Amino acid sequence: MKNNEHADAVNAGAALEFCPMMSNYGAPSLTLVEGKGTEVWDSSGVRYLDFLCGLAVTSLGHSHPVVAEAICEQAHTLMHVSNLYNTLPGPEVAITLDRLLQTFPQPGEAGPAAGTTNTGRGGATDPMLSAKPSKQLGQVLFQNSGAEANEAAIKIARKYNGRGRHVVLSAMRSFHGRTLATLHATGQPEKHDTFQPLPEGFRHAAYNDVGAMEAALDPTVGAILVEAIQGEGGVNTPDPGYLRDLRALCDDRSLLLILDEIQTGIARTGAWFGFQHAGIMPDIVTMAKGLGNGMPIGAVWAKREVAQVLKPGDHGSTFAGQPLAAAAARAVLAVMEEMDAPAVARERGAELTAGLLALDGVESVRGAGLLLAAELSEDALRGRTGADVSAACAERGVLVNGVTKTSLRLAPPITVSSAEIEEAIRIIDAAIKAEA
Repeated sequence: MKNNEHADAVNAGAALEFCPMMSNYGAPSLTLVEGKGTEVWDSSGVRYLDFLCGLAVTSLGHSHPVVAEAICEQAHTLMHVSNLYNTLPGPEVAITLDRLLQTFPQPGEAGPAAGTTNTGRGGATDPMLSAKPSKQLGQVLFQNSGAEANEAAIKIARKYNGRGRHVVLSAMRSFHGRTLATLHATGQPEKHDTFQPLPEGFRHAAYNDVGAMEAALDPTVGAILVEAIQGEGGVNTPDPGYLRDLRALCDDRSLLLILDEIQTGIARTGAWFGFQHAGIMPDIVTMAKGLGNGMPIGAVWAKREVAQVLKPGDHGSTFAGQPLAAAAARAVLAVMEEMDAPAVARERGAELTAGLLALDGVESVRGAGLLLAAELSEDALRGRTGADVSAACAERGVLVNGVTKTSLRLAPPITVSSAEIEEAIRIIDAAIKAEA
């Protein structure tokens, strides 16, 4: 695409010599200008059902009134000061996150990956005994994004383990961010080559294969970093015992277990965090996306004995945890707790899964809650790719994405209605049946 054509695609004007915006995202197919709940409208006034919600971000839907009001009120009160000073409501959000990280599903609620519990490193009380924890377990460091949260987690792990045990082992097909360190932690070598040399200290093994993880260990490895479900890698869901076995491996080898919950966290999978389906407790958890419902905020949580290694000057960020983003996060968590968002995600996820499986051309559905991938049959694709089918969905009014060459990712708001699910299923059916 010529530069001026890209300028036209972003509504900057084709008459320009070149586009004022860098083209790393490619030319957009749509310009979205308004959103409410599950619906968005483009610059031509066309309505779409957003079943991607900013890559699992707007979990309460677009322009949620409680979140919007919280942002507005905070903007009129205090927008930003240095992290040299305490502000509100950051500490309240940190307390809530620590509690929710220990709020495990009750028996029968945990979903497809549920199983026995493991107290894990640090001697935490068996979290499955109670849905409401009685004491603080860890501490939170706010960041601006998921990549920054993972970057901070890597630094915490390195300082905790000391020199010589700096290597982080992660999984193939994982995705952990775009900074140089988190890019190397990402198990997708095709993304590495352009930016070599990457920082040292990262290694990869097959996902959902504890034996492969164990085989990749040596005395330099200090932490294992995995996603509860691989989002960008294709919504790849591990066997029920995978995270439990990783927890046991880390306990046996005195390794830190880091769970990347950036896409799976904040109720999306039908539990507050994806690892809770397995009944384990990680040492470090990273999160972002759904935490702010569109406001940029991320966080890294660590058990107290791990978190306390960070001292003043070890890490910082100008905007991390600033009042505007924290106010949005406080409102998001309050609304989610009031509506019992994990239960709603399980219910709506079951409806969406059943609707997809009823379609000719959908071979299987993987994922949990409202983070799903529909695997398309060869007959349904007819030479097309998942991206082609997702484009056909957009043409008909529903936004999804081709997360692999043969599958569609769906991550609608947790607030999606049954009627909107039925409408989306009809549209996806039409897109599958459309001529290539």
